[in-house]
Parts: sequence; C-alpha cells; structure tokens
Amino acid sequence: MSLPLAFGTELASIPAMRRYLQAEPARLAEWEARLGPRTRPRVGLVWSGNAQHANDHNRSIPFALLARLLELDCQFVSLQKEYRDADRDALDASPVVRMDAHLNDFSDTAALCELMDVVIAVDTSVAHLAGALGKPLWVMLPQVADWRWLTVRTDSPWYPDARLFRQDKPGDWAGVIDAVKDALATQA
Repeated sequence: MSLPLAFGTELASIPAMRRYLQAEPARLAEWEARLGPRTRPRVGLVWSGNAQHANDHNRSIPFALLARLLELDCQFVSLQKEYRDADRDALDASPVVRMDAHLNDFSDTAALCELMDVVIAVDTSVAHLAGALGKPLWVMLPQVADWRWLTVRTDSPWYPDARLFRQDKPGDWAGVIDAVKDALATQA
C-alpha cells in the first residue's frame, strides 16, 4: 500500500490498466454451467464487506436497501461469500442468485465476476478484484470514501472501467441506489 508513495505516484502517473488479472478458463466453464443459460443481463452484487473493517459502518449497506434495484429485469448474482444475519430474510425472499456454497477461494470469485455484465459493489476486495479483471464496475461509495476513490470523481484512475456513485450526504444510500438503478435501467 505504500508503493505509490515510494514511487512518487501522482494522478497523472497512475499506471491504470484495463485488465491485469484473468480467471482460469476451467473455472469459467464450471461457473458458466452453474449459472445456466444467459437470458438477461447478469449483474454481480456486493453490498457489505468485513464487519471488522474500521470503516465498515460507512461502506456497507443493508441488503434490504437494494430492493428497488432488484425490480429491474436482470439476473442478479451475489458475489459475497458471507452474509450478515440482518440480511438473511430479505436476501432469501429476493430473486438474487446465491453462489456462496460454491465460492471456495478468490479464484472462484474471479471466475464468477468474469461472467457478469457489470459488478455493482461497495468498497470491498471484490470491487478491487472486478476492477483488476477489467469488468465494468460500479462502486457505491459513502460521502467520505477511502483515499483510492479520490473525492469528487465519478471515474477511477486505478480502474478505467469503473464508475463511482457517491452519497450526496452521509448515510444517503437511497440516493446512490436510485442513481445506480437509473444507470442500470438504461443499459439493461
């Protein structure tokens, strides 16, 4: 994490690459078979991260807040391995496809990400993985986000295919989710 400082990296010298990771072809085939035929746009979702993260209370979203997004005609797929107890009832009642029983390691997560048309995530390791895979990535951010997302941009110099959706005021996830829904509706 200190390499940008050591190298004197500035905004103009960030070595952004469209893709510098890829999933193993055999795993892609396995995950494609699990997902079944593609009939609608596939949207990968990550709404919460590690509860022990120092800023988790700002970056994670209760799953129930995503309900408006799930009204769209897409195949929503959870890219999360673990779920919070508070999210389970709403998740179980939703159309989101769960694959947590098959996610054994980050290679599985990478293959599953590769099969999505877009990954919509809060600031977690899966968001960074999707960015490194060169997937279209939409990151839902709190008003005061991690330094890597800078402060007022809607794009990321680190991940050229990323689009950032930020809170206008602290805790305003509804506004972020509405903006994501509007953007997804124009692409779906």
